[in-house]
Amino acid sequence: MEIRKFAERILLSESLEEKLTAATEIFTDQQPGKPLQIKEPTRPANLQFAAPRTAPAMPKPSAFVEQEKRALAHHIMANHELQALEVMAYILCAFPDAPADFRLGMCKIMADEQRHTRMHKERASVLGLEFGSLPVNCYIWKKALSYESILDYLAGLPLTFEGRNLDHTLEFEQYFLDAGDQRSAALMKVVYHDEIQHVAFGLHWLRQLKPDHLSDWETYEQHLHWPVRAALSVGDTFNREGRKQTGMSDEFIEQLYQSAQTDVPPNQKPKSLD
Repeated sequence: MEIRKFAERILLSESLEEKLTAATEIFTDQQPGKPLQIKEPTRPANLQFAAPRTAPAMPKPSAFVEQEKRALAHHIMANHELQALEVMAYILCAFPDAPADFRLGMCKIMADEQRHTRMHKERASVLGLEFGSLPVNCYIWKKALSYESILDYLAGLPLTFEGRNLDHTLEFEQYFLDAGDQRSAALMKVVYHDEIQHVAFGLHWLRQLKPDHLSDWETYEQHLHWPVRAALSVGDTFNREGRKQTGMSDEFIEQLYQSAQTDVPPNQKPKSLD
């Protein structure tokens, strides 16, 4: 299957089933096409982006004892994963001249995003909430519209949003365990291990594409678009070991930690897992 065809199917299809159907053919990249810019991905009617501040917020950890709140959490995370998938498809269409190995690697990661979306969608359904029955936000997508280069994308999505998931997935695993929901907890652990590989992919390509005179950290910071910033790649806890597994240097990890320490009020500073 041509990479461009795969990306356009995800980006422009009105069918959620089509968006989440994994490719079964070997990918080719002989027709990457011209750069494509769009304001929003095409979605089914029940998953159109809601007006600002109208989608439900993530429940507090203490509320996870309620089944409907756990279902809501999966509903929200399904939309996060779907947005990430759509952003990746957008990047493939917007930057057709990106290195072929990068584009092929993106397709492999997109298969994970499809699987993650299906996992959260199915778990929400088991818990009593069908995906698309509540309004969904567009935060991740809207931030991607500011990406002007592959380095912008790498800093914004793999190293910040997915980087934050190195903390969030473990936090949510514990929330579900505390609520006695073993299946949801196991789902989060699967996503956690995939996110390590996704962040590693982003870091690898940042190193491949950055100017030689800039460090990893300097490149990362220079390609973030406010209000997205380094501190947003850190959750309520700070998982140093997971970040080491991505290939981040000790210096890069410490700079991330310090950015979160100086960005938030003292009572909200992240706790280290080490």
